[in-house]
Amino acid sequence: MSVFVSGSTGYIGKQLVMRLSELGEGVHALYRSEEKRKTIDLAGIQQFKGDILDQSSLLVAMKGCSEAYHVAAFAGVVFDPSTIYRLNVEGTLNVIAAAKQAGVKRVVVTSTAGILGPSNSGIPVNESSPDPDSFFTPYELSKFQMEQKIKELDLSGIEVVIVNPTRVYGPGLLSESNGVTLMIKKYLKNKWRFLPGNGTQSGNYVFVEDVVKGHILAMERGKPGERYILGGANLSYIQLFDLVREVSQTFKKLYRIPFWSMMAASYAMQGIAPLTGRPPLIVPDLVRKFNHHWVVSSEKAAREIGYAPVSAREGIDLTVQWINNNF
Repeated sequence: MSVFVSGSTGYIGKQLVMRLSELGEGVHALYRSEEKRKTIDLAGIQQFKGDILDQSSLLVAMKGCSEAYHVAAFAGVVFDPSTIYRLNVEGTLNVIAAAKQAGVKRVVVTSTAGILGPSNSGIPVNESSPDPDSFFTPYELSKFQMEQKIKELDLSGIEVVIVNPTRVYGPGLLSESNGVTLMIKKYLKNKWRFLPGNGTQSGNYVFVEDVVKGHILAMERGKPGERYILGGANLSYIQLFDLVREVSQTFKKLYRIPFWSMMAASYAMQGIAPLTGRPPLIVPDLVRKFNHHWVVSSEKAAREIGYAPVSAREGIDLTVQWINNNF
């Protein structure tokens, strides 16, 4: 039996299909872009053109599969919220429905730790933390709605496990899903000199290979109906860049940017985006998000599925080496 993967040409999905292939799994990779599919044209990976909103293409791609990873999602900073809902909520429900019809026994769905809310109380959030009253971005809202809709499904005959990665970084596609690595690259290339706010706001940063391993562990060991945070190290912006400086031996001055200034710049970038045709680097929703702490605990994943991420120093060292070798 084979394994189905949606989002196979994306940042996490591409590395997941490559890892599964290395493990000897037969992979059915769903793709949309003819250009991007060339990056996964490898032995053991069968490619199926389709769309998560098109159930007929999903059924074709899932034929003969016993397991499925649903990684595809829209994570852009500017987009019509109704389209985000269709892709991230309805698309997920389509994948699960098709998997059930195709005889797939187990599905791992990729969500985000962002739906757990900030940790401003000083206590790390976890899978059991109360749901936040609101969300900073349409993307987070859609992922929350997705998880709620999954709870309402009749899942008899199929098992669904959810994983919630934090801020992913590391080698791979430099896209909006890999913004941390893009920021590190810009710092190394003398194009980034900023610390948001006073630099002390904390977030959780996870190496991409750990996220891939976490998906596979969730498939192997995760309990149906449960969700698992796939996190790494809790670091402030200052601590993150201190590690980048240490491993790269690149010491460049960073300037603290007040949040009011970031907010003004984000509104300006958002305003001119329709004129330039290029998405803004940052939008007001994200600036508001950066003004909070996002400390999480991956203890449940460690305890129940054996999740063990690398240290932040090791992950950032590998990332810096990759950047220096490729750019």
